[in-house]
Amino acid sequence: MSSLGNERFNSSSLLDDFLIREIMLTHDPDGRQLDSELLIRLVESIFCSTLSDVSDAQPGADNVGSIDMIGSKEPLGRTIYKISHEILCRCFEHENLHTKTMGLLEMVSHFRWEAKAVLVLAAFMTSYGVFWLIKRLQFDNVLALSLAILKRLPRDITMFDPRLKALTSLIDCLVKVTKLVIMIESLPMSCDRKAMAMTNSKIYMATYWIIRSILECSSQIADLRSLRHEYSNAKIVAAWALYSLGNKLYSLCHDLEEQIETNLQEKLVNVFKQNHTDNQEVLQTLFSLKNELPFRENSSQKKMDIFELKNKVVILLISKPELLPIDKLLFLVQQTYDHPQHKEIEENYDILWVPIPSANEWSLDEKRIFEFFSCSLPWFSIRQPWTLKSAVVNFIKQEWNFKEEPVMVVLDVNGMVTNSNAMDMVWIWGAKAFPFSTSREKELWEPENWSLELMINGISPLLTTGVEEGKNLCIYGSENIDWIREFTAKMKKIKDAGTQLQLVYVGCRNSTNQNIQNNILAIINQEKLSTSLTSAKILFFWFRLECIKRSITHQENTDKIAKEVAEFLDFGENKEGWAVFGRVSSTDHVIKLSGEKLVEFFDLFSVWGENVAELGFVGAIESALKTSFPSEPCNHTELVPYEEGLIETRVICGICKRPMKKFVVYKCDVEA
Repeated sequence: MSSLGNERFNSSSLLDDFLIREIMLTHDPDGRQLDSELLIRLVESIFCSTLSDVSDAQPGADNVGSIDMIGSKEPLGRTIYKISHEILCRCFEHENLHTKTMGLLEMVSHFRWEAKAVLVLAAFMTSYGVFWLIKRLQFDNVLALSLAILKRLPRDITMFDPRLKALTSLIDCLVKVTKLVIMIESLPMSCDRKAMAMTNSKIYMATYWIIRSILECSSQIADLRSLRHEYSNAKIVAAWALYSLGNKLYSLCHDLEEQIETNLQEKLVNVFKQNHTDNQEVLQTLFSLKNELPFRENSSQKKMDIFELKNKVVILLISKPELLPIDKLLFLVQQTYDHPQHKEIEENYDILWVPIPSANEWSLDEKRIFEFFSCSLPWFSIRQPWTLKSAVVNFIKQEWNFKEEPVMVVLDVNGMVTNSNAMDMVWIWGAKAFPFSTSREKELWEPENWSLELMINGISPLLTTGVEEGKNLCIYGSENIDWIREFTAKMKKIKDAGTQLQLVYVGCRNSTNQNIQNNILAIINQEKLSTSLTSAKILFFWFRLECIKRSITHQENTDKIAKEVAEFLDFGENKEGWAVFGRVSSTDHVIKLSGEKLVEFFDLFSVWGENVAELGFVGAIESALKTSFPSEPCNHTELVPYEEGLIETRVICGICKRPMKKFVVYKCDVEA
């Protein structure tokens, strides 16, 4: 049993080898070039029109008038007519189907393989399209009726539905296989000779079976007079022959798709190792093997070609179809298209959304979600992301480490990866991070210090104003409304004493209960205790700090910032109450206080507050925290010999550590 199976396998392989050699002998290319992609789109349009009402048919190819051949002595139309005539003639010859197929291969010997397939298919579709056009119009159009009578077409073809159904299925498969041959021919061949020979063999076999199937289809519709007197068994045999060819072509589809995936995977690995003059080859390999307007501009829903992204930095926003929660999604739009610096650089970069589902197949819900977001967001997106090749999806997952969380892969104007994930950069600096490369990230971190400006920049117009004016700022958080009332009351006294201070509530990190925070925000606003961020902005505030923590860990000489941001994130989890003080545009120390210690400290403002005028508010707090001091002045005095400029010098008390008041003492040293 086993040996018989092997014998059959070897026999089949041997026959395939002989057939491939015979097919190759018909191939004699002379440099003629055909726009096969544009022609197959027109062929597909004709086929789709036969499946629906002619009045509803939509053109499937753009600029079809420009389809032509380079290097040919005759126009495309004449070539197609000659092939169509040859197909019709061979339908009435008594040669076997293989001999007829080889004859047609000889006729198109001077063309490339994909051109052979699409030319023969186009020639067949001219007669097939006319057949259906006459059938559709014969009841309403005198010319169509006359042609139907002349061609002896039966008025009622419902009895032949099984055969026509099989014919339609086979032609559908013919179009698919032809498109795959065109696609595989557009990919660069493998450097591995064995792999290249295997690919070529599949192309030869696919072309042969496309032409052979077309001849069978033509034979089935050529002599329509026989349809009038056909017996049931004959109908079944004819339909079976068509279905049998369809199964063969579906098997070839599977083989070609596997080969395309293999070639594409190799191409993807190599394309990012090569130098390019622009980004077109990279984008085409990833998204546009068939060059059929793969993108769309979401705001206008206009179909876009890869050429639209030429000479631009392209950010590939790779995510699940759900993309991000709506609040973070709005933040992302704010940090890119609504960012103050976006207008300065908008012509230099674009974001391309590449949605990838968790499973291998797209669900109906995921498609609906994608359609909703792709109509609402300001960037480009893949027009039909479910058509992405599995090799591309696997490459994205493996090479760019895409799992569940969104990533932003940055391609420079030459298509090279300059940052495998710029997401944190965008959250922190927005459009200011252009061109979003790792070197730009390093450049942005070099001048940074741990300051309130770094913490709050870009969060809110309210805080941005504080940055510009260099105000004293206090950001605070708590989930205890009584503590908030007590704390803000003390801050009000300090402001009433003449201190310029902006107070902003930013909640707590990892808030345990969103309702509690929302209630607190409502009370703060109603009682006018202080200003506050919105609930959504509070989320972004803490999220951005986490992005800073991640980003800073990859940089050099930023240990201090890394330590400070980690400490602050821990500090902000105190639900009882905390506050941070600093000057917004200053790189001075950021002062952190929490809980009861904070309240007690400001109870002594009457003691240390007198230093605000000289040291500034933050300086006075810092000075007071360096030591514990009595609640009353210590009345300590020091005599300091006079020196030039001494009157402007600040002297600190050696006991209570507060600035000392200046007095002038005159002493007579004249001897009697």
